[in-house]
Formats: sequence, C-alpha cells, structure tokens
Amino acid sequence: MNIGNFFFKYRSYTPIPLAAVILYNAQHANAYVVLGLVCIILGESIRFWAVSYAGGITRTTTVGAAMLCTAGPFAHTRNPLYIGNMLMYNGIVLIAGASNIFAILMLTWLFFIIQYFLIINLEEQTLTRIFGATYLDYTKNVPRIFPRLFRWKSNDIRQPMTFLKTLRTEKRTLQNVVIFLIIIYIRYRLLEQ
Repeated sequence: MNIGNFFFKYRSYTPIPLAAVILYNAQHANAYVVLGLVCIILGESIRFWAVSYAGGITRTTTVGAAMLCTAGPFAHTRNPLYIGNMLMYNGIVLIAGASNIFAILMLTWLFFIIQYFLIINLEEQTLTRIFGATYLDYTKNVPRIFPRLFRWKSNDIRQPMTFLKTLRTEKRTLQNVVIFLIIIYIRYRLLEQ
C-alpha cells in the first residue's frame, strides 16, 4: 500500500495524534471561542453541502467513483470536503486555545496540507484513469482547492439529497465534533481545579 492509499483509507483516524496534541495544549482562551465556532459552523456547512451532492460515497475507504460529481460545491472546487475539514479543525484549535496557539494552528495546517496533498494526488490519478478526458476537462475548469467565484457549468444535473438524508450521512462527523468539544470542556474544568 502506498502512502497516499494509507492516508486515504485511514483519513478518519490519521488526525488522532494531532487531536491529542490539540487537547494536551488546550488552555481556555475566550478571545478565540467565537471565531472557532464560526470556523466549525462554516466548515461543517461546506461539508454538509458537499455531502448532499456526493452522497455516502464520501465515506469509502477505497479511491474511486461510479460517476463524477461536478454539481453543487464541486462546481466551485474539486475538494470542498477537505476545505470544510480544515476549517473545522482550525475552529477546534481556536476553541481549545493554547499558550502557543499559532504554533498549534501551523501544525494543524502542515498536517492537513501533507495529508491532503498525498490523498488528492492519488484521487486525481484514479479519477483520470476512470473518467479520462471528462475529468481532465473538469480539472482545467475547477480549481483543486481555492474555489472559483462562479460555478462551472457542467452536464451534471444531479440534485442534492434531502436535509435528513444528508444529516444521516454526515452524523459521524457531527458526533466527532461534539465529542471533541465536550472533551475540550472537560479539559478546561480539570485545568481550573
């Protein structure tokens, strides 16, 4: 298994050491809590929008796709889920606080830049092999990370899933965020004693 496959397959678990570092360094910092909540809400909103179009296939542990999703947020950026994840982790770092918060933020960015660089390269190779010229046209028109302002018009006319179906698909991410915030809160209480 190459490193990109490893990070793709275990992408739900590879941030655990980073989460431990964030928790270990957590110090209540009221100045960043509101900004952190904004980042989490914005990140989860992006994820929710992306999942509503891509569906439960985003939870797979093998790279591939039955069809190319270029609708919704995927008409603005090829990787909206990863943007949402990075925003959410930034929010968690800001809420957790730390005496060296900017170093923790930089570590978070470094971790995700490396992980997503490896994963995105693997995904792009696989999608090029599966969809050929169609995918290459998509990559020429839709940026990898930084979203284009206006959506790219493609032939993908799929409609988003319903709110409840998307919520069921995204529930694990939401549960993880809530659990992480509860652990941060408990850490705050322990530090106060």
